[in-house]
Amino acid sequence: MNVHADQRPGSSTENRTGSLGSSGRAPGSSASDISADLDTLRADFNALKDTVTSYIAKRSSDAVDSAKKTTSDVADQIGSKASGIANAASEQAKTFASELERMSRNNPLGALAGALVVGVVIGMIGRGRN
Repeated sequence: MNVHADQRPGSSTENRTGSLGSSGRAPGSSASDISADLDTLRADFNALKDTVTSYIAKRSSDAVDSAKKTTSDVADQIGSKASGIANAASEQAKTFASELERMSRNNPLGALAGALVVGVVIGMIGRGRN
């Protein structure tokens, strides 16, 4: 539906008595009224700016607190996992050491031969390929 400006109800191009001018003011408004309105707008704008600033500051603070809590929770989880892995590795090392001890008690010559081989390999690595 195409409605032209002159077809809309209540609109006309002629100036009516008591209508507002192009600035939204009644004809004959004084400069002091406009100045007072500008001062009111400035005060409202500053109040809005302060409100937005405090809202953003609160939201930022909430976000930082949430990030700190999440980071702390993750660090606790990593610490408990690392502790569990360290305990498991310690138990495996103890088990391996006791197994080596048992093998060396059952077969002392085999233990000496194994130690000799390990010593030769370490000596060759330390000496280099020259």
